[in-house]
Amino acid sequence: MKKNWLVLAFGALLIFGGVTWTLQGLDVMQGSAMSGVTLWAVVGPIVAIVGLVLLGVGFARLRRVSR
Repeated sequence: MKKNWLVLAFGALLIFGGVTWTLQGLDVMQGSAMSGVTLWAVVGPIVAIVGLVLLGVGFARLRRVSR
């Protein structure tokens, strides 16, 4: 059960980081060395998608355990 919450927390952290990197890469969030760098505009959405997948896996495991 604790492992499921760890997966959910890590997924949420990846989503937050991915969105942040995307916004910095697109130069929406300025003031960082990452601002305006295309690499982060590409890597950010990939990381966010991995986070969404982890959230889906975590919630699926929680539903299965609660039955």
